[in-house]
Amino acid sequence: MGTLSHAAIAPRLAALHHHRASHGLSHPSSPSLRLPTSNGVAKKSRVVFAQSKSHNQHFDFSDPDWKSKFQRDFERRFNIPHITDVFPDAVPIPSTFCLRMRTPVIEDFAGGYPSDEEWHGYINNNDRVLLKTIYYSSPTSAGAECIDPNCTWVEQWVHRAGPREKIYFKPEEVKAAIVTCGGLCPGLNDVIRQIVITLEIYGVKKIVGIPYGYRGFSDKELVEMPLSRKVVQNVHLSGGSLLGVSRGGPSVSEMVDSLEERGINMLFVLGGNGTHAGADAIHTECRKRRLRVAVVGVPKTIDNDILLMDKTFGFDTAVEEAQRAISSAYIEAHSAYHGVGIVKLMGRSSGFIAMHASLSSGQIDICLIPEVPFQMHGPHGILHHLKYLIQTKGSAVVCVAEGAGQNLLQKTNATDASGNVVFGDIGVHIQQETKKYFKEAGVPVDVKYIDPTYMIRACRANASDGILCAVLGQNAVHGAFAGYSGITVGTCNTHYVYLPIPEVISHPRQIDPNSRMWHRCLTSTGQPDFV
Repeated sequence: MGTLSHAAIAPRLAALHHHRASHGLSHPSSPSLRLPTSNGVAKKSRVVFAQSKSHNQHFDFSDPDWKSKFQRDFERRFNIPHITDVFPDAVPIPSTFCLRMRTPVIEDFAGGYPSDEEWHGYINNNDRVLLKTIYYSSPTSAGAECIDPNCTWVEQWVHRAGPREKIYFKPEEVKAAIVTCGGLCPGLNDVIRQIVITLEIYGVKKIVGIPYGYRGFSDKELVEMPLSRKVVQNVHLSGGSLLGVSRGGPSVSEMVDSLEERGINMLFVLGGNGTHAGADAIHTECRKRRLRVAVVGVPKTIDNDILLMDKTFGFDTAVEEAQRAISSAYIEAHSAYHGVGIVKLMGRSSGFIAMHASLSSGQIDICLIPEVPFQMHGPHGILHHLKYLIQTKGSAVVCVAEGAGQNLLQKTNATDASGNVVFGDIGVHIQQETKKYFKEAGVPVDVKYIDPTYMIRACRANASDGILCAVLGQNAVHGAFAGYSGITVGTCNTHYVYLPIPEVISHPRQIDPNSRMWHRCLTSTGQPDFV
């Protein structure tokens, strides 16, 4: 997921909870939901506010005014940076984006900027989306996400994404660049395509792709790729990235120098947590230099581990493709005498793919994820349960996320170009331990191991991801033209929103072992606790 060198992004990640109070628009006045108060007794103590690990601020919940203080703090943190923070005299112009105008925008806007005051397709700057929609009456409720010990309801609003009636960039003066970083993920080409198409609808003529991630900013042998609708028209019909990907990259200063030299004033960054840390660093450096540049991220992580968002693009496709591997493992195991199928899926810190693929396939007996510890041996171990499955069913299928059970493997100090620790192969470990265990028990087994990682990453996006990618790409452009920078676009409760980058990358999103979805997965597999 990451892309900048670890040394370059570590300071950004360490300082995220110092997210600055930026220019923004007032919190919408909206009626409070009339919900029952908690039946619990207020506790006269201070507890750590853990709604976000990146914001470990203490709140005194015995203070009668704590809710309003929390909301003010939340509004400050989720204020999205705007160009007028640095250039208060920046004058907006009527938007050149209007779907009622069917004739091509004339060259250089000689007749003035098109505007349609009667078109009601614009988003008001004060529109907000509710971040949390479930009222938990008790902290003991499954999956409860509480702010205070009594799980008090507090409204949390974030900025709604979409086109604005006023924009802060003249299209003929824009040079937009797109860069894809990290590993491959289904849907990259779909996002690239929609960014280009939407930019052209605004009237932008100069659009380029930076080849091979952040590396393309410094490697003199890599030439930027001119992009247009003609170039990207059918690119979404194949997987991979038209621009290429890579991990690591030059320093933030070098990249901003390159932006200045190339005359780029809109940068669209597609990547995961590390990539977004780099994008936020570029945004901050541009502000320091007083450069009128909009930096907008589109979260790309197949693991679905970006905070606050419903899901990230490529995830649905990964789950769908993972089922093909699971189906193959099931057929192999079910067709063999004492067959055991093992499938290792992606998920370094989060087991969303493994959980959803297991639940949707209905063919998994054991699902293992990084968030839930397990042991291989002993009366409560995986091997003992595999023996039970072989005795009662005659076969078994195991699905394991790549980051699961790393405590069982020999640790290495190796890291990749993004600074991520290189994991041991938990799938191979389970395969070897299974063979060894049954051999010592004198029980014949036929173990088949499947790792479809690179087959899944290279797939073309399915229909669901194709729609998500299209809307994310469009909203990224809308956000940049609206003057926002240092933001990323995503979905919250099915609505598209803009979020400040630091709030979504402080740590990977993980599965709550007490969540209803994990409970549903356990109900499907029928597996016990392996501790």
